[in-house]
Amino acid sequence: MLKDKDLNYDHLASGLKAALQNDKSAFDADRLQKYTGPELRELLKWPRPLPLEDERVRLLHEVGFELERNFGGKASNLVESCGKSAAKLVALVTRHFAGFRDHSVYKGHQVFLYKRAQIFVADLWGAFKGQGYGEFYDIGSITMFADYVVPAVLEQLGVLKYSSRLANIIETNNEISSGSEEEVELRACSVYAVEKMKELIRIKSGKQCGTGPLALVCWRPMPSFTTPSDALNLLLTAQHDIVVACYIFAGGNLEMLA
Repeated sequence: MLKDKDLNYDHLASGLKAALQNDKSAFDADRLQKYTGPELRELLKWPRPLPLEDERVRLLHEVGFELERNFGGKASNLVESCGKSAAKLVALVTRHFAGFRDHSVYKGHQVFLYKRAQIFVADLWGAFKGQGYGEFYDIGSITMFADYVVPAVLEQLGVLKYSSRLANIIETNNEISSGSEEEVELRACSVYAVEKMKELIRIKSGKQCGTGPLALVCWRPMPSFTTPSDALNLLLTAQHDIVVACYIFAGGNLEMLA
């Protein structure tokens, strides 16, 4: 029997793709506003109530309503209204769709991370290979997508170092609450670390590396090198910035490149 942990990104993506292939109107704005929990399960071919099902349905309704109210019922109109600016599209999405407003209050300061809105832009850019709906003149302005996977990878490789208190919370499988100081620190420090990686790649290789490749490489198998010089040779001869990014992660820490 499937467990909730099996409901991952790939499952959702493949389910949504199959639904659209079977019914071209499945994601029309008026349809999005009417889905029920059981109908969403059927759409995804999921055998029981989804985790946070009511919230997922509420967000679908919100997206459908806002698309119909402000963008003629079409997501393409939303994308076209940004004038090929990734930053403007992130701002439009967070302005009109409350479910994309990913922010927290940290020690009296409001912190905006906007993971979902930036993933939306990056997915468009990747799916359309930087052309058409995926063409953005400022794609480099988006940051790493601050989720729970990237901090774990960065810590494992020595880029981030947890305090003893935070390490104990994680090692004992205690929950880190959404919006807590620990969660904001993990996510914000991951964004900062990836920005420093981009800077070091530019300095050491003379190449500009987008945030997208650096974030995506966290989900891929890491290359292994016998010595730092082996990795450096690859860095200096790399023809693709994902390979360069792999070196940064495999190196274990930022100081190796300093």
